[in-house]
Amino acid sequence: MKREIYAAISPLDHRYYAGAPALFERLSEYLSENAYVRYQARVEAALTKVLARRHLCPPEVSVEVEKAASEITPDEVYAEEAKTHHNIRAMVNCLQRRVSEEARPFVHFTATSWDIMDTARALQYRDVTDRVLLPLLYELLGILIEITKREACTPQIGRTHGQHAVPITFGFAMAEYVARLGERLVALKEAAANLRGKMAGAVGAYNAASLFFADPETFEEEVLAELGLSPAMHATQIVAPEYVTDWVHSLLTVMGVLANLGDDLRQLQRTEIAEVGEAFQAGQVGSSTMPHKRNPWNFEHVKSIWKVFAPRIVTLYMDQISEHQRDLTNSASSRFIPEVAAGLADMADHLLRVLRKLVVDRERMAANLHLQKEMIVAEPLYIILASLGHPDAHEAVRRLTLASEKSGRPLYQLAAESEELAPYLARLTPNQLQVLEKPESYTGVAARKAAATAAYWENWLRNITSEREAN
Repeated sequence: MKREIYAAISPLDHRYYAGAPALFERLSEYLSENAYVRYQARVEAALTKVLARRHLCPPEVSVEVEKAASEITPDEVYAEEAKTHHNIRAMVNCLQRRVSEEARPFVHFTATSWDIMDTARALQYRDVTDRVLLPLLYELLGILIEITKREACTPQIGRTHGQHAVPITFGFAMAEYVARLGERLVALKEAAANLRGKMAGAVGAYNAASLFFADPETFEEEVLAELGLSPAMHATQIVAPEYVTDWVHSLLTVMGVLANLGDDLRQLQRTEIAEVGEAFQAGQVGSSTMPHKRNPWNFEHVKSIWKVFAPRIVTLYMDQISEHQRDLTNSASSRFIPEVAAGLADMADHLLRVLRKLVVDRERMAANLHLQKEMIVAEPLYIILASLGHPDAHEAVRRLTLASEKSGRPLYQLAAESEELAPYLARLTPNQLQVLEKPESYTGVAARKAAATAAYWENWLRNITSEREAN
């Protein structure tokens, strides 16, 4: 049956993925309820595989359960749950109907519901990170690296508190996001790799497994190894919540970096700044009533999605608390966690689309830098005077800035005419003189820093790509 997206309630489904169906399908493979049921069934199959290896059941049982696990559907599980009012018991019943009488006793043998559910969630989150989120974000990082390299030497006025500060380069501004995103991707990769499962039974003490195995902890390790997971160091009925909390925290900090990037680029598109722009399509409309407008909607969308999901970390912190060995106060709230991963994918997809075609107006950047070109001299002049022994260089330059603003004359020209400063200015080096006469050159090591940052993360990305291809 064709998916009717406009019958969905979440805007993630009916609005944001309508324009990105391929992305929706990729996410659905790992984050949908279909996927969750399949992952739970995989855990059940891994359990019987190890039971067979340990000769607790015949090998044929493992084969039967694995086949049944590959065929089970959410429709039949939910229909069964309507009778049992228990989702995992419903799954077990559905699996048992698909296997022989000999195999039925070994479905879910020694396990508790949350052995299956928490382990399945760890698999989901690990796989969507490795197979969807990180590839998207690696591509985004690569585009930011290219922009950084291309614009490493493009002069731009630096801004603090919304005010003109001292010059940088646009590549330097973008290098900030290369470094921040790169560091967050390292953290996200580590958090996903550290997700854990369990096969420790009803209260985590291996009560049931210990009836059959002298080494139930090793048994747990073997089951989880079938799925490429490790057990938590200590579990109750549930896996310790910090593993998932750390993973979601990593997702949200990546989101924060992307939102900050989107906000900066949105601000640079303001009419009075106009240093960058989204490339508009031929039929695209910026306003319903003002045909001349070209709104930076993609960048605004990225920030808006971040606002939706950033507060959800509080819910994760609250879900750290579960009374004694288990309560159900995270049962509903944890079901919304997949949406955070979907939101990050949406943000990355929007940024990829617009950054591939980002327009950088270098002439406008130069013009904006020159708006207060003469005032830029204030910082280097003050520091140079202090280095030459002026007893109150900051105050001397501050008075000159007031005089410059009042008279409209260049700051350095007033400094050069000052009898007080003449003995100090006579000792300027050629490099210092160049900065004072040509303040747009006062960019420090911005270009070099941009190039070095881009090179570091480009090399890291190359190594990651090689590693993924090898695997």
